[in-house]
Amino acid sequence: MRATAPASSANLGPGFDSLAPALSLHVEVVVEPAERLVVTSEGEGAELACDATHLAARIATEIVGHDRLRIHVRSEVPVGRGLGSSAALAVAAAAAAGAADPLAWGHRIDGHPENAAASVLGGLVAATVGAAGPRAARLALDPALHFVVLVPDHELPTKQARCALPSQVPLADAAFNLSRAAVLVAALADRRLLSPELFEDRLHQGSRAAALYPEAPGLLAGLVAAGAMGACWSGAGPTLLAVCDGPDGGARVQAAGPGLLVAAGLSGCSLLLLPDLDGLRIER
Repeated sequence: MRATAPASSANLGPGFDSLAPALSLHVEVVVEPAERLVVTSEGEGAELACDATHLAARIATEIVGHDRLRIHVRSEVPVGRGLGSSAALAVAAAAAAGAADPLAWGHRIDGHPENAAASVLGGLVAATVGAAGPRAARLALDPALHFVVLVPDHELPTKQARCALPSQVPLADAAFNLSRAAVLVAALADRRLLSPELFEDRLHQGSRAAALYPEAPGLLAGLVAAGAMGACWSGAGPTLLAVCDGPDGGARVQAAGPGLLVAAGLSGCSLLLLPDLDGLRIER
């Protein structure tokens, strides 16, 4: 069985651990019967160990109940960059192994319901975790929106980024994020309502920038100055996401990306992406 799942960009500024769009970078996993476990990989993450410790192998063998499998992974999603690579891989591996609920597997492995939900449902999603597990809903997304991701070459592990967050936040900051996120959801459905201030956040971006990524504020400002309708961290970083008006607006922001990275003393790439509206795809 073959399954393909898209990358995702969690948070969207104020929507911490709750909002994410699916993006047009993909992970494909093929799981087939074999005499013994064989794991192969190409593309992003190909340098990881291709054995029983590989995430796709751990998921597939647990679902199937044995390790007599041939597993092949092909990924376009950079690892450890804040683009939901582990959630996409978990969702695709679970589906390719025949799991009834790939979303539950994605959440179980990655720990973030919004990344897994975007990889399963596609488009823009809101997600939470209830008593019965992850719950998600697809939201309206203006069809003209394009996305630019500024992807530095260095990784920023999610666990390290979590450790930079304060254990408590002021009530005013929590209310600030709630109000911004509520209006942002409406604006992503109608881009005429979008503005850079809707991507402002007081829960995670500032703390992470101060501790781990001091270049981030300047890069975000540069993306907006280049024409983005708003910019924010992608997940726990270091990738930054710019929301753009149409292909022309996206192309201008993408073209500015390499110069912004160089000016910040960083290496990396700038990619123009569409939202993935299909989500998880399975071929039996």
